[in-house]
Amino acid sequence: MATLIVHPENKEQLNALKAFMKALKISFEEEKDKYDPAFVDMILKGEEEIKAGKGIKVDTDNLWK
Repeated sequence: MATLIVHPENKEQLNALKAFMKALKISFEEEKDKYDPAFVDMILKGEEEIKAGKGIKVDTDNLWK
């Protein structure tokens, strides 16, 4: 029929959605996070630092000279 993708914001919402779907006998699949949370935090921190002007800029025109 149709596929719904939901984005619960916390564990409580996730558990409520699962219970609701089980009560109505709606089949569902749960996909685990693909990345390690520590790695995701590191990437997000790096993006914030770039926006704040921190970091090193590389001149790609002179990269191989």
